[in-house]
Amino acid sequence: MTRLTITGGAGFIGSNFVRSALNRGYDITVVDAFTYAGNRANLEGLDVEVIEGDVADPDIARRAAQRGDTIVHFAAESHNDNSLKDPSPFVRTNILGTFELLQAALRNDVRFHHISTDEVFGDLEIDEPRKFNEDTAYHPSSPYSATKAGSDHLVNAWIRSFGLAATMSNCSNNYGPRQHVEKFIPRQITNILSGRTPKLYGSGLQVRDWIHVDDHNEAVLDILERGRIGQTYAIGADNDHVNNLQVIELICELMGAPGYEHVADRAGHDQRYAIDSSKIREELGWRPRFTDTETGMRSGLENTIAWYRENEDWWRPVKDHVESAYAQKGQ
Repeated sequence: MTRLTITGGAGFIGSNFVRSALNRGYDITVVDAFTYAGNRANLEGLDVEVIEGDVADPDIARRAAQRGDTIVHFAAESHNDNSLKDPSPFVRTNILGTFELLQAALRNDVRFHHISTDEVFGDLEIDEPRKFNEDTAYHPSSPYSATKAGSDHLVNAWIRSFGLAATMSNCSNNYGPRQHVEKFIPRQITNILSGRTPKLYGSGLQVRDWIHVDDHNEAVLDILERGRIGQTYAIGADNDHVNNLQVIELICELMGAPGYEHVADRAGHDQRYAIDSSKIREELGWRPRFTDTETGMRSGLENTIAWYRENEDWWRPVKDHVESAYAQKGQ
């Protein structure tokens, strides 16, 4: 592999992946539709080719496959709240878009790596010792996770039915620089930076296995370089003991904020995610860098807070609109 085509490369995880891949010496083509989640500023100053378009368009998918020897498929609609309001973009991008890219990869003899989520497995009870792994049965609970589950099944079918050279990864919740301010962690950070009170859904007892975006992307690069074709790898940072209440309290502590307020909970809010990432750790030697003995998140949150503090011109133009939308829902 020398040239990667990265779909969704102007989004949060994708644009950070572009930087990680450039650091490893890859040539990069980015394919992005530049919807609200795809930010052109995320690619400023980077030596990459950009194709603007929707991956569900067969012509865009064909061009994506012809520009590299590997497609890394990040492009997805991913905000759960939006999927509850209107599922149709999630079906188009996550299912139809993946289908078109798989067909294009097969026709052009291109390797494919599919980025997925632990949310396809549903959720766990708060005190349940079980964790998700590569063999966990799918049980999605939202239009977002259901469409991601559908795309996962397509990838596995193309591997088995057509011999596509592909790998897949299911990762836990990411946080870090360049994440849209509608998401939980950057929303609280930018609330504090803009003089607002941080907001906590419901009781805040929901648990997520938070992972810094750079740790996730290093895992994906390790899979591309050393992973076994046809395999799926679960990626997590062993932060499955940390609930949202602890996260917001740590953010307030690190930023000197006096406190937060509880708001209406999300409909159908999953309770707990936990990833068993022993396969990628044992096979490929991957380990997360942003971890510590307290919550597993202090160093990663310090890194993330610093980025939002230093890049206000990136997030301030959309902040008022996001908070207005949340206020209409009592959140």
